[in-house]
Amino acid sequence: MKKKVLMLGNEAIAQGLAECGCRVATAYPGTPSSEILASVADLVRAHDLDMHVQWAVNEKVAFEIAYAGAMSGLRTAVAMKQVGLNVASDPLMSAAYMGVRGGFVVISADDPGPHSSQTEQDSRLMAMMAKIPVLDPGSPRQARDMIALAYELSETHEIPVMLRPTTRVCHARQDVAPGPVFRSATVPDFQKDPTRWAATPKFRFHLHGRLEEKLVAVAEFEKTAPRQLNESATGARAVVASGVAAAHAEEILRALGLWQTLPLFQVIQPFPLHRAFVADLAERFPEILVIEETMGVIEMQLADRSRVRGKLDNVVPRVGELGPETVEKLICEFAGVPFQIASVIAAPGRRPTLCAGCPHRASFFAIKKAAPRGIYTSDIGCYTLGLNLGAVDTVLCMGAAISQAAGFYQAYKGEAKPPKIVATIGDSTFFHAGVPALIDAVTQSVRFVLVILDNRTTAMTGNQPTPATGIGAGGEPLRPLDLERLVHGCGVDYLQTADPYDLPAFIETLKDAVAWSRENGPAVVISRHPCLLDRRQGGSEPFIDIRITDGCDGCGYCIEHFECPALIMADHAERVTIDAALCSGCGVCIHVCPKKSIEAVASDLREGK
Repeated sequence: MKKKVLMLGNEAIAQGLAECGCRVATAYPGTPSSEILASVADLVRAHDLDMHVQWAVNEKVAFEIAYAGAMSGLRTAVAMKQVGLNVASDPLMSAAYMGVRGGFVVISADDPGPHSSQTEQDSRLMAMMAKIPVLDPGSPRQARDMIALAYELSETHEIPVMLRPTTRVCHARQDVAPGPVFRSATVPDFQKDPTRWAATPKFRFHLHGRLEEKLVAVAEFEKTAPRQLNESATGARAVVASGVAAAHAEEILRALGLWQTLPLFQVIQPFPLHRAFVADLAERFPEILVIEETMGVIEMQLADRSRVRGKLDNVVPRVGELGPETVEKLICEFAGVPFQIASVIAAPGRRPTLCAGCPHRASFFAIKKAAPRGIYTSDIGCYTLGLNLGAVDTVLCMGAAISQAAGFYQAYKGEAKPPKIVATIGDSTFFHAGVPALIDAVTQSVRFVLVILDNRTTAMTGNQPTPATGIGAGGEPLRPLDLERLVHGCGVDYLQTADPYDLPAFIETLKDAVAWSRENGPAVVISRHPCLLDRRQGGSEPFIDIRITDGCDGCGYCIEHFECPALIMADHAERVTIDAALCSGCGVCIHVCPKKSIEAVASDLREGK
């Protein structure tokens, strides 16, 4: 018997890639997909695999690198989260027409809820639009197994295949029996064919017709056909489920004693839905309940929807996750059995906040001092939590902070007193999507300040390297990119780099940038200080002991305007206290208190003299 290992869903997916001989694996980090490539890199080191593993600058670039490998006959994969698939949608649509020679798996991790995303969008709909098959795993073990199925499907029909795990698959743990890694001996062999790989519109028309033929064949591919989990069950009603909802449904039917009376079908390929399955459902069952996250992808492919209960008739919720309680309620109501609501005492919530000592907190405090009552556009990352500090007004998508700053400038340009505009964007996000927007702002002479929050890492998703870090996905040395040179290369005339920990000087730098931008064009300030949670950067910061003096009258200014978790104002307390377990010793709060009631402990006091 194979030894089983408790694996995170993303680790299981990585294991599947290694077992199937993947030769190129690329990604851009984004929860819930981030651990996939990191786990692949670990396997490459552990087994000395001949595989290229890369964090790309964005999802589009990651897709195109991996796709070129598949054009050359190699097995490749690209991983991202669902909103990242939007960035890669351009090559996705085109790659579907051209097809592949080696197996190509597009892993798009969805985030129903959402837990850490702008949207709950369903990647299966993107697969439908691109006209490529999509597989929907219900557990970490099944996600690992589906990698092999995806490669077989891709190579059999010469088509990209999407694997679509959700948060509850990516971040669940399950015992998985790892198989041996496969060391592929395939030699890359790109065969030139301009009518396919560089097709003009005339040939794209023919490629589209070929793609439609492939989908018909995929809809008859036996290995991806839906299966009845309780084969001996009979009844006039049936439940059809996919993804993690199928796993919930199986447990619930067993617990409710419905396993033998309510047929349960798991759809592992929601698109294209097998035609024989659609016909079988129509012939056998007058009532069908479809449970899927988050859109009615399966449901809309069923021929006679008058007998179907699901999202399209609002029986199944259209918003949010389908957790076990929700699935149980749906099944009980469908089967006509009592549903007992479990009594759950909700724990008090606590809004997320920046870590103690986070340099972004100092940057936001300084921005409000330098541009009070301004318009503050921001972006996707840890720094979105500048919302709590009143220094973030807009968050749209990756790179939009710069474009929206330009938009607000154009909107107010004719006003007598236009507002000051300050945009904030992380270093990784700037590399990802900010450069084109900054070039556009320079050419239009847009008057705003851009603060690039450079903490030397991609912090929000687990401290993956950026192009400026100088290391790769496997820890290998790379050529680091100079952020200042890149900004100057965009045509920016005003550029200053400063440390937000030196708060008084940083505020003055921002004031100067604001004044310059009001008369000239975009001004850029790079706020540079390493993330305290990045182990590559940690351990170098001096620790400043802080104390609250007797001058503190409990006004709460530091709590409201700085919101450091280490500063505590208990109910009915007369003064602020410091949580020594949380304090990072950054010392920035010394400059925050308007009454100078926060100060560094003198060396003689620290030594007890």
